[in-house]
Amino acid sequence: MVRWSPRVTDLAGGLQVRRALPVAARRSVGPFVFFDHFGPVTLAAEADTDVGPHPHIGLATVTYLFEGGFMHRDSLGTVQEIQPGAVNWMTAGHGIVHSERTPPGQRGQPRRLHGLQLWVALPAEAEQSEPSFQHVPAANIPECVHEGASVRVLVGEALGLSSPVRTASPTLYLDIELPAGTPWHLPRLADEMALYSPTECVELDGEVLAAGEMALVAGAEGATVRAALPARVVVIGGAPLGPRLIWWNFVATDRSFIEQAAQRWSTQAFPVIPGEEGGLLMPPRPLHPGV
Repeated sequence: MVRWSPRVTDLAGGLQVRRALPVAARRSVGPFVFFDHFGPVTLAAEADTDVGPHPHIGLATVTYLFEGGFMHRDSLGTVQEIQPGAVNWMTAGHGIVHSERTPPGQRGQPRRLHGLQLWVALPAEAEQSEPSFQHVPAANIPECVHEGASVRVLVGEALGLSSPVRTASPTLYLDIELPAGTPWHLPRLADEMALYSPTECVELDGEVLAAGEMALVAGAEGATVRAALPARVVVIGGAPLGPRLIWWNFVATDRSFIEQAAQRWSTQAFPVIPGEEGGLLMPPRPLHPGV
């Protein structure tokens, strides 16, 4: 079994982030080039987890929460509270700026936070498209019970269900709650697939996958997943991705797109978020030689 452990980073306020993509062992799975898992954690009342204005190009961000909330704002004028079970898909295209902050109703009090932040690289023909934002409430995410497991189809198609989230390339993203002790068959639903277990140890085709590990689903017919205790697993996948360059918050097929975006951010030429000022500092230039 091809598997790997995420890189772990401790952020301010006691928030720990595990980055399963990209890592040395694997740069992407389908179109997914970034996979961050944060929490579960109870944050102190004074914890500051706000992420101020910052830019993106060439990708779509996908935010999905198990617990807690964020207030999303972007340069399109979107103001959307992100709540557990909903899918928020922001397409950067040729350039967008957004911030993610603690919702006003949760400030100044202890709060739970647990969720995933993923990036999907846009296909070459769409990486310079117009930016957009989609919010799909939890109630609109299709779900079913399949062989005893509860399956939510966040993005893509599976088990006869189709997510309303619009994508630019074949993309799969599932949230699955497994019953205890019963082997469950995960069908082959995409050319490339990987499974991640946020908090529980599970078995994948008879091999133990620790909590916080990611593994490729290699079998042509899919894989068998089993959990000794009730467990949640996440599956991502899609069509294989061609070469991509990633630097800071920028993803592109052409280095010049990244260089132009860096110049735009340094000269404040990106669009602004209505009602917000400033922005995150860009890493030192010149760009990394590998980008």
